[in-house]
Amino acid sequence: MVEFAGWSMPVQYKDSHISSHLHTRQHCSLFDVSHMLQSKVTGKDCVKFIESLIVGDVAELKDNQGTLSLFTNDKGGIMDDLIVTRTSAGYLYIVSNAGCADKDSAHMKEQLAEFKAAGNDANLEFLEAGLMALQGTSATRVLQEGVSDDLHKLPFMWSAVMTVFGIQGCRVTRCGYTGEDGFEISVPIQHTVELAEALLKNSEVKLAGLGARDSLRLEAGLCLYGNDIDETTTPVEASLLWTIGKRRRAAADFPGAAIVLRQIKEKTKRKRVGLMSSGPPVRQHTPILNLDGKVIGEVTSGCPSPCLKQNIAMGYVDTEYGKLGTPIKVEVRKKIVDAVVTKMPFVPTKYYTVK
Repeated sequence: MVEFAGWSMPVQYKDSHISSHLHTRQHCSLFDVSHMLQSKVTGKDCVKFIESLIVGDVAELKDNQGTLSLFTNDKGGIMDDLIVTRTSAGYLYIVSNAGCADKDSAHMKEQLAEFKAAGNDANLEFLEAGLMALQGTSATRVLQEGVSDDLHKLPFMWSAVMTVFGIQGCRVTRCGYTGEDGFEISVPIQHTVELAEALLKNSEVKLAGLGARDSLRLEAGLCLYGNDIDETTTPVEASLLWTIGKRRRAAADFPGAAIVLRQIKEKTKRKRVGLMSSGPPVRQHTPILNLDGKVIGEVTSGCPSPCLKQNIAMGYVDTEYGKLGTPIKVEVRKKIVDAVVTKMPFVPTKYYTVK
């Protein structure tokens, strides 16, 4: 167990980190992610309010559709990443990072006070609910046994409120942080253990901790806030330009728009890339060098890939070295080893789309 953002979190359970990782890819795993900040924005101007804080186009979302977005500051820096779902009940359901919970909640409350003072109608509520992530190849089959809704009609990044293994009022969202098909289930807090126990009755399901969660998301090329993105990185530098809605770009009405749009036009001095390397595994803060030995960047996340049996990492390099296939070097324990700029995700993702 380790302390994280005021929570006591399991790095692993009885199975090893590698076993949990591979079990998720081959079967499915259950992650307790109840530490994440869940919130709800209501009122007729709820979309206008959240769009004043993020880069995404929430207005274009259909009922019960969600999107990954970014809170940005006036300099275009990423304050956090979040998922926003526009629910059929007329409110927005938001999930953001536990490590940024205090910062996010303070920011949202402060901005809401100004928004309401200007005569707008929006309200903010922080939810006391559990959040369980069921991730992996067999996740749909496992969860389908406990719900009457047809999960084959629920695509990636869509959600629905349903009864799950007899527990009413659960919001099931088809998303996750592993690159696998899967679901995040927001459950009334008093029923969180009951839901976990119901899912774990299926022999396909095993508990997994932070260790597997981190290596799975890295194989999928997904950012970890505080490592790969923070307030010193912009969506353009972080290769997250796709999170900025076309309408938002045209209107230039998100925080830091002037800086971000200029970066799109003029390009940035650095960019986030994937790396594969030989020798010992690379970790956060490992220097990245060009072939002449000049420092051109730094690793932000790295580990040996359990699926590929190779060292994988992501980090920031000077833009001229960001082309796929570019040979580079990394300095690991004062030794210089070979690396190459590699396409992400490292392992193909399996997000479910309705055919």
